[in-house]
Amino acid sequence: MKNEELNAPQTDGEGRAAHEDNSSFPILHSSLSKRSAASCADVAIVVLNWNGAGFLRRFLPGVLAHADGARVIVADNASTDDSVELLARDFPKAELLLLERNFGFCEGYNQALAQVDSDFFVLLNSDVEVTPGWLPPLRTLLAANPNIAAVQPKILAHADPTRFEYAGAGGGYLDRLAYPFCRGRLFDTLETDHGQYDDPRPVAWASGACLLVRRSAWRQLGGLEPAFFAHMEEIDFCWRLQNAGLEVWYHGGSAVRHVGGGTLSKNNPHKTFLNFRNGLALLFKNAAPSELFGALLQRLLLDGVAGLRFLAAGEVGNCWAVVRAHFSFYGQLGYWRRRRRAGRPHLRVAQRAGVYPGIVVWAYFVQGRRKFSELGLK
Repeated sequence: MKNEELNAPQTDGEGRAAHEDNSSFPILHSSLSKRSAASCADVAIVVLNWNGAGFLRRFLPGVLAHADGARVIVADNASTDDSVELLARDFPKAELLLLERNFGFCEGYNQALAQVDSDFFVLLNSDVEVTPGWLPPLRTLLAANPNIAAVQPKILAHADPTRFEYAGAGGGYLDRLAYPFCRGRLFDTLETDHGQYDDPRPVAWASGACLLVRRSAWRQLGGLEPAFFAHMEEIDFCWRLQNAGLEVWYHGGSAVRHVGGGTLSKNNPHKTFLNFRNGLALLFKNAAPSELFGALLQRLLLDGVAGLRFLAAGEVGNCWAVVRAHFSFYGQLGYWRRRRRAGRPHLRVAQRAGVYPGIVVWAYFVQGRRKFSELGLK
């Protein structure tokens, strides 16, 4: 979803540890033709970095090797490690864009991409290993279909490339209460990749770990929601794209491998806070008027159940994080109302691609459905 080593002190107020470099990684060699390379000359691959020198050492060589004619830009969010020196010394082919301070993930990308004039942007996490030929299929899809504004590749786990990775997997979906899940990933259940999700298709959201976006659409919507800080910002962006009449796609003919979860574990209370707070804001900002009240009420009840489950498991910090998330959301309700008014119109569930008409929490925890194919979606 996003590079979790990025921090935004002015918004978040909680420190986050930088990733460490655990191993070197081999540089692969692309066999694509010059014609394929030239076809991506209108693309800018933008890696937002904050104290991520370890990941840059491991994965930036592969990005440069498989750029296929695209610009490669590292936007540095005022790192305090040796990232800038490393880039200047070891990666002269990568363009360096220095931000004046640490803006965090969402506003960091907003600031960086405002300075890039390519027709297409790739938002690429620094902990992603790209593969030969990953970019041309994504760029070709957008170039051939003007109404498609964003697309993600297949995202596999770097630790085990036979399995889908949590952040995006085989394309993002939402249920009718805006709980996110993916083809290949329901909650913590990750499927093995057998090619079952290789078909390109429209989805509800595309992962911010590796996201190709049309510049005109990015500028039209104003980029990412800065108040999210991190988590679910790409889901909000893609929902706004659909509300604006544009499409979001997944393309299984392209694949990358994502490390993911490098700083905040799934049980970290701060991550729990962001997920629950942003989940409420996501729904409030984008849902159709006729569906909003009922969905919010059900979310309130289900969030309460989640809090009780945390408490019963002895995870007091996560329980309190759910409570804080609701206080934070309602405390900023005036802001979210303004953001909702700015995002009109709001499409109904039946009008949007990639939406499960049921409740995925019920399907997974009560009905025992563990795979995307068991939800009855095509």
